[in-house]
Amino acid sequence: MRRRIRPQITDRIATATLYLVAGAFVLLLVAFVGYFLYSGRSELNFKFLFTEPAFSTAGGGIGPELFNSIYLVFLSGLISVPIGIAAGIYFAEYAKPGRLTDFLRLSIETLSSLPSIVVGLFGFLVFVILTGWKFTLMGGALAVTILNLPVIARTSEDAIRSVPESIKEGSLALGATRWQTIVRVLLPSALPGIVTGIIIASGRAFGEAATLLYTAGMSSPRLDFTNWNPISATSPLNPFRPAETLAVYIWKINSEGLVPDARQIADGASAVLILAVLAFNLLARFLSRLLGRRFGGSRS
Repeated sequence: MRRRIRPQITDRIATATLYLVAGAFVLLLVAFVGYFLYSGRSELNFKFLFTEPAFSTAGGGIGPELFNSIYLVFLSGLISVPIGIAAGIYFAEYAKPGRLTDFLRLSIETLSSLPSIVVGLFGFLVFVILTGWKFTLMGGALAVTILNLPVIARTSEDAIRSVPESIKEGSLALGATRWQTIVRVLLPSALPGIVTGIIIASGRAFGEAATLLYTAGMSSPRLDFTNWNPISATSPLNPFRPAETLAVYIWKINSEGLVPDARQIADGASAVLILAVLAFNLLARFLSRLLGRRFGGSRS
């Protein structure tokens, strides 16, 4: 009897421990998000989100910084998504076991573990000094691309490998070439996982600060949102201009205290940043389920 009771007790203790650990993570997340939302609740309004910062008086907003963050994610995605998906296709379908493949995988793992501050210093050397661009939005996007590429490549590979082998074999049996099978069968079936990885990487880029301090800069020119000429220095679409993102602005205003209500602005901007990152994660889950039903069929 004792031998039968002991496994049951052990199982219950282990189960209770796991529930406690999971609950602790949930409470920590709720406390973290709740604190910033409560602290910045007074600034969550239309004026704060869409007006320019005030450099000497109270009452400024985060409009240009918010736009710069979104534009940076867009530019980084244009570069990292095609390269990351191509790398995932190579590892899932073309790479053969050997020293070259092992070396490439080691390179990706090493790249994914690099601290963002190190990537920022590398970006400062290459995209700011060697290119002669100085601090630019494009330099920041290229530096963030270095951080995002390993994530997109690994999620793309895992998503493609998760497609049942029978689907691939059926396509080949019907006379499709290998490339046609990849483009028209494997990629659509793996799309939910690929999109999830892209959105998660975009959320990380949206909240990145250390890398952008050395590449995109800590100031922005006065932007004219009626000027959509990407060559103009005052155009918001110009990728070769300095661009202070939202995360950098939070660090700057909270450390330098340039305005009387610096703490209120930092709290409001932090709340916006938290909500944006949560939105990225929720969007990833929603699109993953939606695309899963669209390309994988509903199980209901």
